[in-house]
Amino acid sequence: MSRVYKPEGYASVSVYVMANGAQRVIDFLKKTFDAKDLRRYDNPDGTIMHAEVRIDDTVVMISDGGGNFPAFPVWLHVYVPDVDATYQRALAAGGISVQEPQQKGDPDRRGGVKDPAGNTWWISTQVG
Repeated sequence: MSRVYKPEGYASVSVYVMANGAQRVIDFLKKTFDAKDLRRYDNPDGTIMHAEVRIDDTVVMISDGGGNFPAFPVWLHVYVPDVDATYQRALAAGGISVQEPQQKGDPDRRGGVKDPAGNTWWISTQVG
């Protein structure tokens, strides 16, 4: 007997980001990674209770932090077709450079950028 236990197109594990200024992070993800809106539920005060965006094949869940669920910075890793172009889009979207793209000791060319809420996005392209 088959049963549906998750939405179609979702992986079994998703990252959940609690952020101060979740909308700013969503805007950053759209400009940087061409993220697509999936779902959104707002609190009565206009803050984001729960939102979901898709980056390529991955769903990122996000909420405004507060009360019993405080915001805290996290590190995330995203593979992209062109790390250099994506890194430049992240900077143009308001990101702060952590590390310019470079290749050191593994097959990935990788750079890092902080989003407006202080989360660090490690952006990589496998090159060899």
